Amino acid sequence: MNALELRASLALALVYVLRMLGLFMVMPVLAVAAMDYPDYSPLMVGLAVGGYGLTQAALQIPMGMMSDKWGRKPVILLGLAVFALGSFIASQADTMAWMIVGRILQGAGAIAGAIMALATDVSRESQRAKVLAIIGIAIGFSFYLAVIIGPLIAKSWGLAGIFSVTGVLAVLCMPLVKWVVPNGVKVSSGDTLPQKGQLAELVFSSQLWRLNVSVMVLHMLITLLFVQLPVTLLHFDMTLDSHWTLYLPVLGVSVLGLIIMMGMARGRTPKSYLFVGVSLMGAAFLGLALKDNSWWVTSAAVVLFFTGFNYLEANFPALVSSIAPAGQKGTAMGIYASFQFFGAFLGGMLSGIVTNIFSPEAAYLVGAISTLIWVVVLSGLKEVSRVKRITMSLDNTVAPNHHLSAKLMQVSGVLEVTLNSNSNAAYLKVNRDFNAVEARKVLESG
Repeated sequence: MNALELRASLALALVYVLRMLGLFMVMPVLAVAAMDYPDYSPLMVGLAVGGYGLTQAALQIPMGMMSDKWGRKPVILLGLAVFALGSFIASQADTMAWMIVGRILQGAGAIAGAIMALATDVSRESQRAKVLAIIGIAIGFSFYLAVIIGPLIAKSWGLAGIFSVTGVLAVLCMPLVKWVVPNGVKVSSGDTLPQKGQLAELVFSSQLWRLNVSVMVLHMLITLLFVQLPVTLLHFDMTLDSHWTLYLPVLGVSVLGLIIMMGMARGRTPKSYLFVGVSLMGAAFLGLALKDNSWWVTSAAVVLFFTGFNYLEANFPALVSSIAPAGQKGTAMGIYASFQFFGAFLGGMLSGIVTNIFSPEAAYLVGAISTLIWVVVLSGLKEVSRVKRITMSLDNTVAPNHHLSAKLMQVSGVLEVTLNSNSNAAYLKVNRDFNAVEARKVLESG
């Protein structure tokens, strides 16, 4: 990467870390800290934990499209401002109802697609995978860091302190976006941002819907876990500020489990490994559903959960990328992200309702039953090979047509071709045998 790409990737990764820290820090804390509010109830806690997911799910695709029309930075800055406003409202809330309003506003700052598009704009095709990888690693890092430091901040400054810190971090992101991240030339976005005309086709795709439902259940379950687990830990006389002593070793062991599973998969994503991941999460919820279980059973269950969660969270986006048609990855990922955030909302709401009516153990049992339904959904998923996606510019003198597509399909390693006359680009799905020189000659000759 050159200096410009390195600066862009690090700055955008930092924006992601600071923003996601705020969203994640509240998860291991809210269920316990919210007990001080006068209108506390398990249902209100569930809505507060997952409420941001509702507006994230609703606005993820529209905000991405807006960044194509208004520009990346204006949409990102608008999203950060809305997110900061929601954070400060939540920090001043003296009731759960107002906190939920703040959380819903936080979710309205749905800028993930615009950030990824800006990263694409400021990087060369040959370096784009590295830039996006740095941002992806930052997102994962922010989750682990937030789960550990969230309880510590809550101990010192309470829940209001977490939301205040979140708002300040969002404000600090604004000068980074405005002055540190370079301005890029907007590139063809069919493989980066959602396109309106592709939505219906991809929502009902026979394979993609299984992955969309899968990520919805995945995030439903992690939200359900964090509505229940902090309260469960209180039964072991663990104060909120000591919860990190469980989370830190558990996350470390689960990452080791992820590395082992990834190594055994050897760069592929076999369907059997997906079933293993789901089974680990199902076993975790069954263990947590047991009445009067021990601290060791709870710890083992959480290790199993995060090992399965980490593996699935890391591999589902790659499967979406491999399955989505050439030139339509942006739309496919936008739909995927919407299902992901709706899952967070669903998990909070479901956990709160079940706990209100029955018990925390019943909520864990619902999680276990969900994994059985999930296995049925995944059983129809076809195994796919990892592919690479290439965007190549068309010569202005060359007209996109079926003849050109057919010639590109004959190039070594080309699996799929989509020509877009509006963006004057050829979107290719290719394997390791792809001959870029040969493809360029075809595009130049027409």
